[in-house]
Amino acid sequence: MVAPLYTTASGLLFHAGKILVCTVGLPARGKTHVSRALERYLRWTGVKTTVISLGDYRRKVLGGAHQLPPDYFTLGEKSPETIKLREKVLQGCEQQIWDFFNAGGQVVIYDANNGTRERRNAVAEKFDKAGIHVIMLESLCDNEEIIMANIRSYRGWDPEKAVADYYNRIKDHEIHYEPVEETTWPYIRIINVGEKIMVNRIQGYLQSRIVFFLMNIHNRFRTIYFARSGQSLIEHSYKADSDLSPAGWEYAEKLKEFVLERRAKSLEQRGINPSERRLVIWTSARRRSHHTAWPFLTHNASDPSPPAKVKVIERPQMSEINPGVWDGLSPEQVRKYYPDEWERFVNDPYAYRAPRAESYHDLCVRLEPTLIELEREREDLLIIGHASVIRCILAYLIGLPASEIPAIEVARGDLIEVVPTSYGVYSQAHHFWDGPGRAASGKDEHNFYENYAEDTQGKRRPETQPGAEAVPVAV
Repeated sequence: MVAPLYTTASGLLFHAGKILVCTVGLPARGKTHVSRALERYLRWTGVKTTVISLGDYRRKVLGGAHQLPPDYFTLGEKSPETIKLREKVLQGCEQQIWDFFNAGGQVVIYDANNGTRERRNAVAEKFDKAGIHVIMLESLCDNEEIIMANIRSYRGWDPEKAVADYYNRIKDHEIHYEPVEETTWPYIRIINVGEKIMVNRIQGYLQSRIVFFLMNIHNRFRTIYFARSGQSLIEHSYKADSDLSPAGWEYAEKLKEFVLERRAKSLEQRGINPSERRLVIWTSARRRSHHTAWPFLTHNASDPSPPAKVKVIERPQMSEINPGVWDGLSPEQVRKYYPDEWERFVNDPYAYRAPRAESYHDLCVRLEPTLIELEREREDLLIIGHASVIRCILAYLIGLPASEIPAIEVARGDLIEVVPTSYGVYSQAHHFWDGPGRAASGKDEHNFYENYAEDTQGKRRPETQPGAEAVPVAV
């Protein structure tokens, strides 16, 4: 259900109308993580979606918690000053919701506690009168490890201070918290961020897709690595499916060494023993992709001891984009033999499909089951893939528009590291290879349909010096 290539007069998709998803739950129950993950998925499907966070809006308008009256976060009796401040934040936040809907938005995820029946019903009734479908999304959690991880993930907080402050808030809110038991509104109840899910009165295609997605998520810490496969003997042919060249095998060994070293350092910094955590590797069924993973299954004298726990999985859906009749042609040859098709391709490299080929849109549709498996995967993951496939998956994780997918440069010899967090993803690139098969621009003249990076509004990775690390970017 990747974003369709059509639009509607109303701007709404799937005959679903406008939907307000109100999160419900005590602090540190994973509401923000669930909200951001759902936003990313719905945007990928083409639905105009946003998260309106009460906490973020409050910090923007009133400043940090230390600048607020002592009774701001406690329930019960409050001072007139606190009542005025809270009402100001609530009204401003609700106005943002109205503004998004009025501007053509379809789904708003209202990220707030909404812990009392009176409060959430007041919000729901207000939007229900305007014809907006309301869904309660309750997040319950009794797993102390998950709660502690959620507390420590808050941005701009000293971890120990965050723990002390939030435990005080949680204790106060627990006294007044009212679980969603009323059946007035459709609701989704998630327990321990995906361990169990309950639904009530969910109707229609889009609401069902929301439930389907939420059934497949978790918030366990993990790192996702991306690397291109090694150089092959026949680099520019899609049909050949050739094996790795000698330089390709050397690249595979270097990739293994770099990934295991980088991963061990990252896990040790978090107090995790690398030998106790498994690394899952996904490849396509093409030889150059699968064989690049082979060194991870062997143990050399120079490897860390004990050997890393590794599992390699072939995913046929991750095969590179099919170039059709353009297979093996250079841009100059395509301009000469297919001038009309070339012009259409340059105008829309995402949606255009060359003769008997796939477009990037086709590839995204093919990869959707893989994206759901990506959300389900709980272990550290290394994806050894083709440039076109890595572009699509990166665009999903980072939240780039579909039109920018062909413009993402993925150079062989760079390891891209992505860490999903509650507020988005943290990504950085590490350079480890300068041998044969690496092109600084990430392009191959005779395989440009796979590696073409059009000069549109695409995000460009800054050039890095050999051996240097790119500046980390929080996306």
